[in-house]
Amino acid sequence: MIYIIVALKAEAQAFVDKYKLKNYKNDSIEVVISGMGASAIAIAAKEVLKKITKDDAIVNVGICGASKKFQIGELIDAREHKIVCIDYEATDATYEIVDMESGGFIEATKGFENSFIFKVVSDHFEPKSVTKDMAKKLIFDQIDEIMKRVLNA
Repeated sequence: MIYIIVALKAEAQAFVDKYKLKNYKNDSIEVVISGMGASAIAIAAKEVLKKITKDDAIVNVGICGASKKFQIGELIDAREHKIVCIDYEATDATYEIVDMESGGFIEATKGFENSFIFKVVSDHFEPKSVTKDMAKKLIFDQIDEIMKRVLNA
């Protein structure tokens, strides 16, 4: 089973649409909406870890802000790039890549081997420009690549 934890309903909807999920799950995927922030995702991840087996995967997927070095829609794999977790919407390029959940996910899943973080660049530190439909489309467009990386890890 692949457990996907997202912060926003729009992010979850991309998986629901792609895989025709009922109640956010099917036989191989379950999507959990944590809400925004590191503490919210940590709580959700800890709940998932109570029912997970070593053969399962737990994945944090979401949108992020990034410098103009990265294109809108670009997939960021936390194994390849450093993502800084902050508790506010970033409006300046103090950091290269920022999100609001990855730190809580990392803390909660420490020691679990099959954990992954994938973010899709949604803006260049202009969080107010991101709409629900945009967030859903950005995630939807990267689902195949995300799932390929999880399955081939």
